[in-house]
Amino acid sequence: MSTDLPKTFDPADIEARWYSHWEANGLFRPERPDAEPFTIVNPPPNVTGSLHIGHALDNTLQDVVVRYERLRGKDALWVVGTDHAGIATQMVVERQFEASQDKRTNYSREDFVAKVWEWKEESGGTITRQLRRLGCSMDWSREQFTMSPEFTRAVTKVFVDLYNDGLIYRDKRLVNWDPKLKTAISDLEVETQDVKGGFWHFRYPLADGVTTADGKDHLVVATTRPETMLADMAVAVHPGDERYASVVGKEIVQPITGRRFKVVADEHADPELGSGVVKITPGHDFNDFEVGKRAAIAPGEMLNMLDAEGNVSQTADGLVPDEFLGLHRFRRDGTDGARELVVARMKELGFLIPHLDKDGAEHDAEPRTIATPFGDRGGVVIEPWLTDQWYVDAEKLAQAPIEAVRDGRIEIVPKSWEKTFFNWMENIQPWCVSRQLWWGHRIPAWYDEDGQAYVALTEEEAQAQAGNKKLTRDDDVLDTWFSSALWPFATLGWPEETDLLAKHYPNDLLISGFDILFFWDARMAMQGMHFLGEAPWKRLYLHGLVRAADGQKMSKSKGNVVDPLLLIDKYGADALRFFMAAMESQGRDVKMDEARVEGYRNFATKLWNATRFCQANGIGASDSVAAPAATSAVNRWIVGEVVETLAALDKAMADLRFDAAANAIYHFVWDTFCDWYLELIKGGIDDETKAVAGWTLDQILVMLHPFMPFITEELWHAQGDRRYELILAKWPQPEAAVDAAAKAEVEWLIELTRNLRGAKNELGLAPGAKLEAWLAEPSGVARKVLSGNAAAIERVARLFAVHTEPAPGGAALQVGAGGDALVIPLEGLIDIDAEKARLTKALAASEKEAKALEGRLSNANFVERAKPEAVEKARADHAHHTAEAQRLKAALERLG
Repeated sequence: MSTDLPKTFDPADIEARWYSHWEANGLFRPERPDAEPFTIVNPPPNVTGSLHIGHALDNTLQDVVVRYERLRGKDALWVVGTDHAGIATQMVVERQFEASQDKRTNYSREDFVAKVWEWKEESGGTITRQLRRLGCSMDWSREQFTMSPEFTRAVTKVFVDLYNDGLIYRDKRLVNWDPKLKTAISDLEVETQDVKGGFWHFRYPLADGVTTADGKDHLVVATTRPETMLADMAVAVHPGDERYASVVGKEIVQPITGRRFKVVADEHADPELGSGVVKITPGHDFNDFEVGKRAAIAPGEMLNMLDAEGNVSQTADGLVPDEFLGLHRFRRDGTDGARELVVARMKELGFLIPHLDKDGAEHDAEPRTIATPFGDRGGVVIEPWLTDQWYVDAEKLAQAPIEAVRDGRIEIVPKSWEKTFFNWMENIQPWCVSRQLWWGHRIPAWYDEDGQAYVALTEEEAQAQAGNKKLTRDDDVLDTWFSSALWPFATLGWPEETDLLAKHYPNDLLISGFDILFFWDARMAMQGMHFLGEAPWKRLYLHGLVRAADGQKMSKSKGNVVDPLLLIDKYGADALRFFMAAMESQGRDVKMDEARVEGYRNFATKLWNATRFCQANGIGASDSVAAPAATSAVNRWIVGEVVETLAALDKAMADLRFDAAANAIYHFVWDTFCDWYLELIKGGIDDETKAVAGWTLDQILVMLHPFMPFITEELWHAQGDRRYELILAKWPQPEAAVDAAAKAEVEWLIELTRNLRGAKNELGLAPGAKLEAWLAEPSGVARKVLSGNAAAIERVARLFAVHTEPAPGGAALQVGAGGDALVIPLEGLIDIDAEKARLTKALAASEKEAKALEGRLSNANFVERAKPEAVEKARADHAHHTAEAQRLKAALERLG
């Protein structure tokens, strides 16, 4: 028995009710031990996180796929959990301490970690609650956490095994150092900002009376970071730069430190840039680090002039003057730093070359806007810093995933990302995996008093390796990307050989933003292939970013961030989900458009009202999986339309074309079912039609469910008693074919109606006006339609009669349908001459405007120099006026 639906569709009323029902009854992971597995893992959000618009896109796409595969009868497992988020979580807890005039260093490490666990239990579930609001059908019964005891055992084993395999080692290299947080950070945690700065030019004197080919006793270097000259170890010139060929191998005397170092030849120096001479500070610049290595300066010999907080410290050679020691690298709190003092001393010594502005005035530096790296959490300028860290030999681990992508064991979608993947993987650098934090997986390494490391699963095993030597554990923790790289298999019970692991590894699909392709996706491939011998997933789908409506990247500083929860509050989760799927086109970013979200809420409302119409006409739930028997053309046609829509949906899902899948079901529901089928059956709803309409609505609810789970579940039950929830229904199996004859007949009637409505609009005739038409030589399809559908033609096309004989003379309108042209006399309906004059005048105006816009758009100066929004508006206006001109021409032809 059906349940009468309220007149108004209210998303909030149904969403919480159905989600709690699904979760409480275990419907996200029904028992299907013998079913084919389908597995996908959710990129674990930070435990500190809140749902942002990128999460909404990523998780919507995953849920569409999981619900689709569950409906197809598979044992669909969507692994869910959170990442312990080392830096972010530690910062949250430290801020809480600061708010109560407390600080981390007042606690032992163990006590602080216990405080973090307390915070996690109290406040760490925000984002998981928000994922539920989006409708994510995840397996919450097995919710994972990267710091759980089980996951921690897997992380420790991976580190120890990689160390024993020679793939993890300790080394001195440059890292992204955050002087505020006092830890190394990953490239993903670095944000580049444009900062106003300076470009200083200095003379570096050549030693021992040496001069250049043109007689100069110095080389000119330019830098945006003058403070780093306290640790300079070389200057570089290009090997092909003849100006400096005679001084390669000679020495420079650094004016402030007195340090002597060589002029080296290296292609890093650009002869066309400035003087062509570059100062080399291998301990504080990533490019200089590589130049230093090529110049035979070992990392252990490279000079470090800063401490962990960014203050000047003495270099290994002891040549930094005392007045610099302890100074911060930059001006801070109104006090000059090392940068300002270096410039002042070089100026006093006569080695600063002043910059002349356009008025001839002298300045110490040329003003420049400099792309500067900042820590995304610490908020200070990142320092390339030379320090001892743990590294993974990523080059060796990258080989297996490279081959897997080449031979098709891993399919990257869209394929265009393969080039980027290969380029990065084939030029991969050692991966720094240690972080100077307390919260995280502590590195399983212990040191004796001589600094010898012992790596083991437990302290007891390390002590056994060391004998009687006293051991101290490494204070560092592992990068969170290291632990999350184990997500596809450690979440399934590895290193234990569990049934879950055997059935669900490798995973079937990973859906990920392209921005973490290297930070997460590639590293999962490395670890999965090294430890389990198989790629962690068969397909990798990379989606774009969600951008603001104008195409800009969303950021808090720009004030253009969109909160998905506010959109859910306003329009419902189903509308937001459908927007995300419909706008997700392979290889493109998604432009946020609230009007379209509202439009999809209207789409849900239309389906709601269509269901109410069905209920009002005795159309309820179907008890048939296969299509019911149908004799009328309109019923045979709608069954065929279900078949075609299902095929389009299945193809789109197989190709991971979310936009095409959403488009197929949208147009079937809105256009085919609501606008045409329900309109065509009005006035003639017999038992056959009730059965077919009820079955068709059921198929709609199943096909739409992956995209709009809440409204479809509600309507599924409102239509009648069900043996199971929609989330566990069977994917459609119509067991029917497209009836070509019925399709031709109904499409003929639809085309006639659509064209006639358009013609009425063009001529200013009332939409409801009933007209009379003549069709002297009807086609076979037309004869069938006209002979059996007079009532539908009058009701839908508003033609009270269609005569199959020659039309009377006089002005008339011609309307096409299929290959037929119906003649509709206009005498007495409109003033023909006045209408022709009106259309001709409007046509001339539209053609004139279209031509003017075409001229503007063909002007390269306008396209290249005008604001993008002005160019976009001109293109839109041109398209509008061109289409309007075509419409008006067609109207005139009809009157002709």
